[in-house]
Amino acid sequence: MNDSESQLPQTEPFGLFATWFEEAEASEPNNANAMALATATPGGAPSVRMVLLKDWSPDGFTFYTNGLSRKGMEIGQNPQVALLFYWKTLGRQVRIEGPLEQVSDEEADAYFASRPRDSQIGAHASQQSAALDERATFLERIAEVEARYEGQDVPRPPHWTGFRVAPRFVELWSDRANRLHDRRLYTRSAEGWTSTLLYP
Repeated sequence: MNDSESQLPQTEPFGLFATWFEEAEASEPNNANAMALATATPGGAPSVRMVLLKDWSPDGFTFYTNGLSRKGMEIGQNPQVALLFYWKTLGRQVRIEGPLEQVSDEEADAYFASRPRDSQIGAHASQQSAALDERATFLERIAEVEARYEGQDVPRPPHWTGFRVAPRFVELWSDRANRLHDRRLYTRSAEGWTSTLLYP
């Protein structure tokens, strides 16, 4: 294709996202599934942090977290979020915006059971986002949880769950020379997806 033409598909974003994600898994040194999650309070004050994508389809992008953390509390107050993937080695970026909903208990239980035992114990021991006087306190809490569940499966804490972001807007961005990037915005409606090129 001539470099003067857009290489981004006009119909929908997910076929190319799947290809990009597979290539990122092969090229990124760590956590190709890392994505920035932006939440906001009801008053619109934003916050952002990195989370890990654990499942995705055209219907949604799923991550798991402590529902009592700052992000969990903001999600409960304002379920509109934004996601950002940035794959530096490939020169590609994907932005996603939309509402989210909590996954079912069955989905959360299944994913929690697949985690390493130390991560399961940490989910019980950590009061995520709360003030911590010293790291020794956290390590004591870990030891307490280890003792409590010694010789048995670690159950999922009720406050630990997953959320699925339903994409309403997806933007694909591809690096070009001299900052003349290729950028297309996809918008979902009841009739399906439409798209438009954007100036870089």
